[in-house]
Amino acid sequence: MRTKFLLSILFFIPVLIFQITLVQFITWNAITPNFILILLVFYSILYGQLYGTVLGFVYGLLFDLITGGLLGSAMLSSTLAGFIAGYFSNENKRHINLKPFNFGLIVLLCSITASIIFSIFSTIDFNKNIISSLFEEGLLPGLYTSIVALIIIYFYPRRKLLES
Repeated sequence: MRTKFLLSILFFIPVLIFQITLVQFITWNAITPNFILILLVFYSILYGQLYGTVLGFVYGLLFDLITGGLLGSAMLSSTLAGFIAGYFSNENKRHINLKPFNFGLIVLLCSITASIIFSIFSTIDFNKNIISSLFEEGLLPGLYTSIVALIIIYFYPRRKLLES
């Protein structure tokens, strides 16, 4: 259990560096994909709900501390995303949930939820309509993240998914 957790933290470090530095180059109209969330959903499906919830807490806390954002906003949204993704963790259906279409839908659900929670706590703009704000800060980043997740999981070898 400890090696799995340490391995997931080691994978988190380069993804965090990529998220902070290079994702700005694939940003479209201030909408960015969340690669940390894709990694979190992947581990939550592989190892279960409790693992995903704790890992989401750790990922969010580290993200908040390193980026200097509002402490707790990414932590709460990542914890909730790990908890939701953990519902799809089942030893008998793991290979089904890690297929590209199913994985993309799970990432879409988790990403929309995490984006809405994050935007509520970090970027409150009283001049915008609440519906347009939820669309721009919740649905669009969720769609972009799920499209990127489809591409990533499509090229991930199936043999490794079944062995884990």
